[in-house]
Amino acid sequence: MKYQIKFTSQFKKDIKLAKKQGKSLNELYKVIEKIADGEDLATSLHDHALTGNFKGTRECHIEPDWLLVYEIFEQEFVLVTVRLGSLSQLFGK
Repeated sequence: MKYQIKFTSQFKKDIKLAKKQGKSLNELYKVIEKIADGEDLATSLHDHALTGNFKGTRECHIEPDWLLVYEIFEQEFVLVTVRLGSLSQLFGK
């Protein structure tokens, strides 16, 4: 694994909510592992950099309205999972 994975406390709360909502955590963990291994994500996941309050982070779509926000620290070889949720949960839209 190229990057060590760290979960923020907010991300852990988001995981609990996702479990209650019946989301596929297996698919989520597969995507996190791909990112941690330094692999390119499929274009269907719409991986892209964010701006504004989330500048410096990236977002990808686990499902059409289920998003993973993460940050990679290249020098420390660390992947930090920041948030997980729907567009409205994360960005109020």
